[in-house]
Amino acid sequence: MSGWIWWAAGGLVLVLALCRRPLGALCRLVVRSGIGLVFLWLFQGLGTLLGVTLGVNLLNGLVLGALGLPGLGLLLLTQWAWK
Repeated sequence: MSGWIWWAAGGLVLVLALCRRPLGALCRLVVRSGIGLVFLWLFQGLGTLLGVTLGVNLLNGLVLGALGLPGLGLLLLTQWAWK
């Protein structure tokens, strides 16, 4: 093999090693946001009985994914404040 292939492979390994933690955090956020969207979809049926409605959208999913249960409280308080 040529020498440049080894340099490219070494550079790729270095970039992946440096980006390991941020990529891991991004993957965790994506998974948690997906779970948040599923929770919002399930909460949609129960929320109508309670008189509370939250939209199932990416922003709400990201808030739930990043903040968890306090994020749900934040979304409910924000909805209450806008009414």
